[in-house]
Amino acid sequence: MSRNTFDTLKKQLLTEKSLISRDKQNKYAFIVNNKANKHDVKEAIESIFKVTVLKVSTMNVIGKEAKVGKYVGKKTDWKKAIVTLKEGDKIDAAQTAAK
Repeated sequence: MSRNTFDTLKKQLLTEKSLISRDKQNKYAFIVNNKANKHDVKEAIESIFKVTVLKVSTMNVIGKEAKVGKYVGKKTDWKKAIVTLKEGDKIDAAQTAAK
């Protein structure tokens, strides 16, 4: 895909579970473009953060039903990518905030 690398990654996903896997298994979670594939995510991570990516897992997350008063709607669907880095490489959270 001829997508800009900055269009592929939306933001780093910082949850309690992702922080634990980052510290123990060197895995980082990102919210990515819905049309991005594993190769796009790998290229974007390696070019932006200058690290070596060993594995990329992607999953589509279905948006939940949302209610506001009597109105019912649906949150948007999104794509999550979990990236495993080479031992010794790491991505700083301040680095992702600046991008």
